[in-house]
Amino acid sequence: MIAVVDFGGGNLGSLTGALERFGVGFALTDEPAAVDLADAVILPGDGAFGATMEALRERGLDDALRRALVGGRRFLGICVGMQILFDGSDEYGEHRGFGIFPGIVSRLQDAPRVPHMGWDTLEVRKSHPCIAGVASGDYVYFLHSYTAPVVDDTVAACTYGHPFSAVVARDNVVGTQFHPEKSQTTGLRILANFLASIDAHAPA
Repeated sequence: MIAVVDFGGGNLGSLTGALERFGVGFALTDEPAAVDLADAVILPGDGAFGATMEALRERGLDDALRRALVGGRRFLGICVGMQILFDGSDEYGEHRGFGIFPGIVSRLQDAPRVPHMGWDTLEVRKSHPCIAGVASGDYVYFLHSYTAPVVDDTVAACTYGHPFSAVVARDNVVGTQFHPEKSQTTGLRILANFLASIDAHAPA
């Protein structure tokens, strides 16, 4: 079972609709105990970094997510759900993240306009199972004003004013700055790759 975390700020309708079309078992939950029991976790998010972390703490979900992250369960963070996997952010003050990936999430610089909203292309930086079948130049759908830096774990970037991490991956953890469930063929391929990784690592 996949736990789709509902902390009051996620873009849930299109994501759960996509999971239903894939025919996978999932539970939409704001309960830490349900996250602890899940085989995999998806953390969608819209809004500000600090407000997201506070909402998770208020529900006791931050500790449950840490257990999933360090326990080796498959984990997908989407949009702000990806950003909070980094060390921190300077969005409306200084905020600490989960520190899975290094770096600080900061406001877009030198961008034509902010927010970065709409379709833009990926730049594949390295091969990884989470982006199997995805090529540089493929389009995905973004909606954000803050970005995570390009790091060693960046498997795909995007340039909008400056390059930023569009997909990051390490061990059991994947993050996408864009919304795969809204990104048509390319996004659904990435979501399918993540779901396949759950099956591949399921206990025999």
